[in-house]
Amino acid sequence: MPPSSSPQPLRHHDVVVIGAGAAGIAVTASLLKRRGDLDIAIVDPAETHSYQPGWTMVGGGVFPAAVTRRPMADVIPHKASWYAVDAASIDPVAGEVVLGDGRRLGYTRLVVAPGLVIDWGAIEGLEQTLGQHGVTSNYRFDLAPYTWSQVQSLERGRAVFTQPPMPIKCAGAPQKAMYLSCDHWRRQGRLGDIDVSFCNAGQVLFGVPDYVPALEHYIERYGIETAFGQRLVAVDGPSRTARFAVSDENGEQEVERPFDMLHVVPPQKAPAFIATSSLANEAGWLDLDPETLQHVRYPAVFGLGDASGTANAKTAAAVRKQAPVVAENLLASLGEMPLPAAYLGYGSCPLTVERGRIVLAEFGYGGTLQPTFPRWVNDGTQASRLAWWLKAKQLPWLYWNAMLKGHEWLARPARRD
Repeated sequence: MPPSSSPQPLRHHDVVVIGAGAAGIAVTASLLKRRGDLDIAIVDPAETHSYQPGWTMVGGGVFPAAVTRRPMADVIPHKASWYAVDAASIDPVAGEVVLGDGRRLGYTRLVVAPGLVIDWGAIEGLEQTLGQHGVTSNYRFDLAPYTWSQVQSLERGRAVFTQPPMPIKCAGAPQKAMYLSCDHWRRQGRLGDIDVSFCNAGQVLFGVPDYVPALEHYIERYGIETAFGQRLVAVDGPSRTARFAVSDENGEQEVERPFDMLHVVPPQKAPAFIATSSLANEAGWLDLDPETLQHVRYPAVFGLGDASGTANAKTAAAVRKQAPVVAENLLASLGEMPLPAAYLGYGSCPLTVERGRIVLAEFGYGGTLQPTFPRWVNDGTQASRLAWWLKAKQLPWLYWNAMLKGHEWLARPARRD
């Protein structure tokens, strides 16, 4: 339904939350846990809610896809009002959100958590060939099972895994898909007949140096070619060729790579209604104070999750730590009190280097290590079975039954000075 040409009546809420992904649901649950009388509205048109960290495991044959998705109505906190429509624009001066159907919502406080946009169309030919000709991606619910089918069926040939320029959702996911695939081929005795390449638009294997040696061990173990400074720009599915822009000291040129299987991670960007608004920073992301997660120019606006312009890794684990910070600071701001909670940039990337072992990367702003467990329990710089047990057995349950319900175990915010 197109927006109405005449202004719609304004409905006011104490808090409007844009987005019902991990960030939006978690912060709504955290707010209601602290103040059950708050009038909170959630704006999101999606009919289902996905546990996206599970899609890597689907692509590796560990989870069935169905366990990663539930009806949105089952995860929206029952005390919140749900507007099943998109947000068209935000007027932070007037304190209003305009919905895609023309309705207008006023707010006392706004939480912006719409996630990011995966730009499939940025790579020439990709959309036309996804899900066929061996072209796949674990970044989509319907394609992760196709990844596993391709891994199972590939007996020899070339497998190419790509990573676009940062920032992206879960920076380790491109490698996770590759390592789980290689481990399966190794166990089946096929790895020697498959040439595996990792084409990374960046210049390093992983952005936090402490974890690189463990990852390099698996690169060598699986015989993976690492090709840095190579950005995927086009895919021709029927001919099974991929074209890359290659940057070096001589500038940029294009090279083609043949493939039998191609796992693609496309470029990612902020939603247009943020990128084109006064809420955005120069790069188009939500302009937040990195510690308080309050907007730097509009104090009635807070944000968290993948659309944020803070320098943390864009992961569900980051949201787990951000949600209580936003909840505490938003409520303090309603009472005109100093903001008490601090987010230190925590993010976690469980790097699935083989079936049964994970390098549990946990770090904050500036690459500072922020391990949850003492080193004698789990050394995050090494692959461990404990980290696999957490990822495969515990984290999905904690996501659905704790994080999305306002239970903040091991997520207590730091305090501001």
